[in-house]
Amino acid sequence: MIMELTRKDKRKQYLKRTLALVAVIIAINIAAGYFHARLDLTAEQRYTLAPATRDLLRRLDAPVQIEVYLKGKYPAGFRQLSDATRELLEEFQQYGGTNIRFTFLNPGSDLPDSMRAAFQDTLMARGILPFNLQVQDDGKDSYAEKLIFPGAVVKYKDRETAVNLLKSQGGMDPMQALNSSEALLEYKFASAIYQLQQNRRPLIGYMLGHGEPEGPEVYDALKTLHELYQVDTVNLATTPSIPEEFDALLFVRPIQTFTDSDKLKIDQYVMQGGNIAWFLDNLTASTDSLRGSGFVAFDRNLQLEDLLFKYGARVNQDLLQDLRADIIPLVVGHMGDKPQIEPVPFPYFPLLASTNAHPIVKNLDYTMSRFAGSVDTMAGGGIQKTVLLTTSDHSRKVRAPVQISLESVQQQPNPREFRQRFIPVAVLLEGRFPSLFRNRIGVEAQREWQSVSGKPFRPEADTAGKMIVAGDADLVLNAVSRKNGPMQMGVNEFNPDYQFANKEFFLNGMDYLTSHSPVMETRNKELTLRLLDAEKVRKEKTTWQIIAFAVPIGAILLFAMVFQYLRQRKYAK
Repeated sequence: MIMELTRKDKRKQYLKRTLALVAVIIAINIAAGYFHARLDLTAEQRYTLAPATRDLLRRLDAPVQIEVYLKGKYPAGFRQLSDATRELLEEFQQYGGTNIRFTFLNPGSDLPDSMRAAFQDTLMARGILPFNLQVQDDGKDSYAEKLIFPGAVVKYKDRETAVNLLKSQGGMDPMQALNSSEALLEYKFASAIYQLQQNRRPLIGYMLGHGEPEGPEVYDALKTLHELYQVDTVNLATTPSIPEEFDALLFVRPIQTFTDSDKLKIDQYVMQGGNIAWFLDNLTASTDSLRGSGFVAFDRNLQLEDLLFKYGARVNQDLLQDLRADIIPLVVGHMGDKPQIEPVPFPYFPLLASTNAHPIVKNLDYTMSRFAGSVDTMAGGGIQKTVLLTTSDHSRKVRAPVQISLESVQQQPNPREFRQRFIPVAVLLEGRFPSLFRNRIGVEAQREWQSVSGKPFRPEADTAGKMIVAGDADLVLNAVSRKNGPMQMGVNEFNPDYQFANKEFFLNGMDYLTSHSPVMETRNKELTLRLLDAEKVRKEKTTWQIIAFAVPIGAILLFAMVFQYLRQRKYAK
């Protein structure tokens, strides 16, 4: 009887413990729905949002709807990008709550061909770039091309903007490109939300009056600016002064001489804390001129040297050649009466890259240039100088005047002549700029300036300003196709299927000049790509296969033997 009561008591104890354990598990799951915590043990803090991003999400006052077009049967790399995007947006929900809503869609998967094409055209019109993917047909050995859209649309109130998730892969290993794409996900989504939240869009002044382009070659730059900023034109030759309401000015390929009056207007705008992006072609070199028998590139005589020198930079009278260059079609021979045309690298079309981790150029792909000039920075002056874009480590300068023709491409470049390394083409200047006209104009001239502009002459900047100085205007210009009209910037008309990072560089630069976006710091996020040593894997493949097969089985057998031995000792008596 005592034995039976003991068994009943034990059963009750086991039941109580089981119910208590179930209750604890249920309570933990309920608490987990309200409280979120995760320990990020990665060295680069891969799964931790930046403080600025967390603050941005907590302050949302309306729902943000995100449509991601990465649902479907994709190769492993795109599935990885899709999973990383989902994990990031789930992390966004932890701080944004119900104000962050997202869905994953397969663009046009269930639509007829005609409707699918129309929907995909809509995505491209929104700014989402397609990617041509080769996939294997089910049950077949052949491959078919499939157009996918690795992007998203972010909607906030009555506004929306597109986000391209896949980083271009020019000159980059595909795994590294996907890794860089993952590293930029937080910045891209946080920046999109931040831009949509702004009630006042920054005002950009597109400068005219010195022969700047207004036609199709600047179409994409102005269209891109209109999507994110307020844009107005300013004729420097006719306006008495530049209004300080402009958050930044944009100079793109002026071709006429700047007078002292013009430079005074620019200088006094800078003294008010104004910001400027200069995209200059000091020499008369253009792609259109290549269609003839050749040309000589000479100085445009812009007379901007003294102004830029005072601010800390100088665009030189030269052209750069680089062994890392974009292509141009060239007749390399004839087959019968038909010419054989092949794409060949043209040394005057350097592909530029970054040598530092500044937010404007962090994780940036190659940037396409055309007849770029070098940019030097001047020491001193209290101005911070940052080199943004440079040539490769096999480049050289050619001083003006420069004789240029396609015939020179037919000769193989001699690598020994390309010994200069990382020549700057675009630089960033930051600080309180000194006035070019300090101690250069008298009291009467200062009074005249005040009567014309309504503002006193300033010998130095009131607040810190920023400038981007680039020795190539083609960084922000676009090619014009005879068939399709203006193309996107960064696209070679002879290779339209690939887009370089020109637009990304342009937008990052204008964003840095015009805003104090706290999410800009998230561009510095870097994910370490830890790849296996391919040669070591090849040599030790069999060894590691044996270890991977034998060790788990051996561990299980060893555990069974020890367990059986202990069991026999325990119950031997």
